[in-house]
Amino acid sequence: MDAFERRSVIALATVYLFRMLGLFLIIPIISISAVDLNGANTALIGTAIGIYGLTQALLQIPMGMLSDNVGRKKIIIIGLILFALGSILCANANDIISLIVGRAVQGSGAIASTLMALLSDVTREQNRTKAMATVGISIGVSFMLSLVLGPWLYSLIGLSGLFYLSFISSLLGILLIIWMIPNITQHTFRRDTTPSLSALGRVLKNTQLGSMNVSVFLLHASLTALFICIPSFLIIQFDFPLLNHSWLYLLVMGLAFIGMIPLVIIAEAKGKMKQVMTAVMFLLSISIMLMAFIPSMVLFGVLLWVYFVAFNTLEATLPSVVSKLSPVGYRGTAMGVFSTHQFLGAFIGGVGGGWLLQSTSVETLFITVGAALFIWSLLLLNQPAPPTLTSLAFSLDSYNNEDIKELSLQLINIQGVEEMQLFADEKTAYLKINKQQLDRDDLLRVVPQITL
Repeated sequence: MDAFERRSVIALATVYLFRMLGLFLIIPIISISAVDLNGANTALIGTAIGIYGLTQALLQIPMGMLSDNVGRKKIIIIGLILFALGSILCANANDIISLIVGRAVQGSGAIASTLMALLSDVTREQNRTKAMATVGISIGVSFMLSLVLGPWLYSLIGLSGLFYLSFISSLLGILLIIWMIPNITQHTFRRDTTPSLSALGRVLKNTQLGSMNVSVFLLHASLTALFICIPSFLIIQFDFPLLNHSWLYLLVMGLAFIGMIPLVIIAEAKGKMKQVMTAVMFLLSISIMLMAFIPSMVLFGVLLWVYFVAFNTLEATLPSVVSKLSPVGYRGTAMGVFSTHQFLGAFIGGVGGGWLLQSTSVETLFITVGAALFIWSLLLLNQPAPPTLTSLAFSLDSYNNEDIKELSLQLINIQGVEEMQLFADEKTAYLKINKQQLDRDDLLRVVPQITL
């Protein structure tokens, strides 16, 4: 990357980090802190935790598409303003309904797809995968920081203070977008990052993509449901003070990150994606169900570590599988649908988990969530293994229409090029290649500008 691209990518990744921190900081403490709000009960607290997922799911793809017409930066700034407004509403909420409304407004600033589209505008083809990975890392870091910092910051500034911190972070994000990102007046529609309505039906009909969507839905539903009860469970069951939760999460998340690395390597480098995904889905289910019966704080911490090893492994591998399974040239649409399921999972997990905890017990919540994941694990056993293909994109700026037709004929005859789409309107070629079978010399002869 050159200096311009690095600056833009770092700024966008930081905005994403601030945005997700603002949403996640309350997760490890809200089930305890919100009980003092007027009208609060467990079901409504669960709704407050997960409601952001509903507005995110409904608005992120439309806002991404709208940015094609009105401008990426404008939509991102509007989204951050909505997030700031929601944070102020939450900080001043005296009753649970006001908190729910504020969280919904926070989520309505759905800028994920627009950020990815802007990332596409400010990076070259050969650097786009690296740039997207940087933003992906910022999302994972934001969640880890939220679990670790949430209880500690809550002890210092309270629930309102956390939301004011979110307000400040959104203002910083706006400044980064205004000062660090150039004004792009011509937005190129890039199908690897931007959803396409024409491809939506094709993506939704793909049963393998559907399996990945259900997987991420259940993954985030489980996370939201668990954190409705885990903070209070640690205090009541094990007499573990809230201030010390930060140390537990720091230890668990740090070791979970180490634990996931070999699993991701086995899945990606060794071609064992299906086996690893199915195994960690089983680990998720079993660890959650066992939480209902563990009398020891140490053993509960071990189960929480197992859960996050499995969770982090799926968080790292599921997007990769979606990328491989998506129709060639339409990864942006597939990822948009995938993210929508992720946010819907957070919403259903919050609402359903809160209702279940109020109606039954903590143990029933653990068993129900674990059983749902166990059943899905069994169904995954019958799914075909995802293909070991790699996506590749390169620019066609120097090609006229006749050149593009000739290039298409040449590419289709290269061994290892499994699928391709060449879009004259976008001036971009998208390929799916099998690296084990690819005739590299032949491909480089036809398109010497690419990097393999």
